[in-house]
Amino acid sequence: MSQTDFHYQKKDLPAGLSKIGLVLFVVGTVLSLLAFFIDQERAVFNYLVTYMMIVSIGLGSLFLIALEYIAGADWSTPIRRIPEFFAGLLPVLLILVLPLLIFNHDLFHWAHKEAIAEDKILQGKAPYLNITFFIIRTFVFIGLWSLFYWVMTRNSRKQDASKDQTLTKNNIRLAAIFIPVFALSLTFTAIDFMMSLEPHWFSTIFGVYFFAGIVVAALSAITLTVVKLKEKGYFGSWMNDDHLFSLGALLFAFINFWAYIAFSQFLLIWYANLPEETFWFLTRWNGGWAYFSIGLIVLHFLVPYFALLTQPSKMNPKRLKFIAVWLLFAHLFDLFWLIMPNMESMKNGYVFSWIDLVFPIAGVGLIIIVFTFRAKKENLIPIGDPKLKRGMDFHL
Repeated sequence: MSQTDFHYQKKDLPAGLSKIGLVLFVVGTVLSLLAFFIDQERAVFNYLVTYMMIVSIGLGSLFLIALEYIAGADWSTPIRRIPEFFAGLLPVLLILVLPLLIFNHDLFHWAHKEAIAEDKILQGKAPYLNITFFIIRTFVFIGLWSLFYWVMTRNSRKQDASKDQTLTKNNIRLAAIFIPVFALSLTFTAIDFMMSLEPHWFSTIFGVYFFAGIVVAALSAITLTVVKLKEKGYFGSWMNDDHLFSLGALLFAFINFWAYIAFSQFLLIWYANLPEETFWFLTRWNGGWAYFSIGLIVLHFLVPYFALLTQPSKMNPKRLKFIAVWLLFAHLFDLFWLIMPNMESMKNGYVFSWIDLVFPIAGVGLIIIVFTFRAKKENLIPIGDPKLKRGMDFHL
């Protein structure tokens, strides 16, 4: 198949999909507002879990776009619009982050002046852990993510009409600049919004741990969407098992990478046996949190590892859809495990509340709304990309 032989005809997504997203978002938002009135502290912590999930999918997708440009990958070029649509969540973070900034006293112990006055450790960290600098960092990072998203996706869209190959070269340069910005901003975001929930604890590998998780989450969302679109006929006959295998293999690789980093963090802290480090894990072995800790190993590693272990499983559409949904839930579970035990009333063990269930409903609705909005305005395939033909003809 030559580039000129490919004739793309835009096909709109089902109208019902955006309606489903809207219903989920409205219902979830109403229930979430009710949760704030009933238990503000628990609601803010749960809101943070869903916020970090949206960050994971949006920022992880932008990283995968940049990775494709830098690596010069061919196989992923025809499906690059999918992560571009998910990366559209990044500008929305400018609004989504506001409740976390407004209710910062419910989240962060270091946000209380009286706590700092009585704690030498917090006094030493005060030049970094203070609300003013925290807010500045937050908006700078989201602004940078949104800027890179806007410029790179704009170049991709312009290329649909112009077929200008210099736009690809421009995006390669932008991607090379973005990667170090991504690494630093991701690490600081993980520290600011999650590790600082327990300001006396620290881990030098925490940023890498979060990085592994967001790539798994973004890849899962992309894989689920690609398989569903393929089954509904939105991608032509050019998409073959090798494209699916590449998604499955990449997902399998990052499942193992996440497990390696998670185990390394645990082993180094546990082996050193320093009280100022081990107490964070001990909290997660109190009461019901012990079941969460064991469940995380099963959910985020053992089940997906064996589900994708064989070569045929990595290209099986049903298996890929199942494990993609599974891993999205596993990452949400991971974020819940990272964040919720830091709430004062939950440190001695987990106690169930319906509040824990409602915020993800609104989050799923928002993700669907943003995705369908972008898909309605743009082509599902980057038809002007010079690597498109090689991507469609890809075979292992």
